[in-house]
Amino acid sequence: MPNLRDYRDRIKSVKSTRKITSAMKMVAASKLRRAQEQAEASQPYARSMAGMLSRLSANVVINAASPKLLAGTGADQKHLIIVVTADRGLCGGFNTNAVKEARRKIYALEKQGRDVSIVCVGRKGYDLLVREFSDKIIHSFKDVFGKKGVEYTEAHKICEFVLARFEAEEFDICSLVYNDFRSILVQEPSSLQLIPFQAVDDNAEDDTDDKDAEASGIKSPYSFEPTEEEILAKLLPRNLGVQIFRSMLDSAAGEQAARMTAMDNATRNAGDMINDLTLRYNRARQAYITKELIEIISGAEAV
Repeated sequence: MPNLRDYRDRIKSVKSTRKITSAMKMVAASKLRRAQEQAEASQPYARSMAGMLSRLSANVVINAASPKLLAGTGADQKHLIIVVTADRGLCGGFNTNAVKEARRKIYALEKQGRDVSIVCVGRKGYDLLVREFSDKIIHSFKDVFGKKGVEYTEAHKICEFVLARFEAEEFDICSLVYNDFRSILVQEPSSLQLIPFQAVDDNAEDDTDDKDAEASGIKSPYSFEPTEEEILAKLLPRNLGVQIFRSMLDSAAGEQAARMTAMDNATRNAGDMINDLTLRYNRARQAYITKELIEIISGAEAV
């Protein structure tokens, strides 16, 4: 049975831990607001750009002259997966969830006989994947989430790296795995195909309007100059960087939200543990006092 000193030391240790977790919660909450604003500001632009490219690509007949980022290599044997996680831990299952989604995708591709290579963005993703897929990781971008937040220059470096590997025909299909920031409490692991460009579905109202226009023989009121192919050749590389940048912003916001929630739970648990240890300490102290009183009374009666 622990003595009183052991209980006092444990209570002191847990109180120190509670101070740390409470401070980390406050720091994460202060960083979350800015990260959340950046993530929410980037989402409409990224979605609008993907939607615009989808409408453009719908008017293009894919052939040998089409942009390679749109047409692809014509094969699907070699896959590149970009896994976006945080550089630091202590944020609950945030990093683990993204890595689980990456593992699920890797296993599914390997089961189909595909060759898989991995690019890690964020230190934690590399740490969790290197033991199992060390031979598949071709590069790791670490410390990309700076103290002042995510900058587009980091996303541009990743984009240039991926484009260089694609031009060298080192992969056929590139996918992005990251935590989609939905709200402070919800960060959902998501997968997005980047290369070749995959058109996104418009909303139901737009689809209905397009079908009605097509059925009535009305042509699109838009004309493009230069041609759609030339526009796509310019915008598709930029879209790649935008989507990577958006995933990094979502990851940065989701990391702070997950850390704030995890540290809040840790602080609550530490408080519960302190209450439980204090109760045990008081019981043990009362037992020692009772034992000493019994010894004193027994000694006095013996005299």
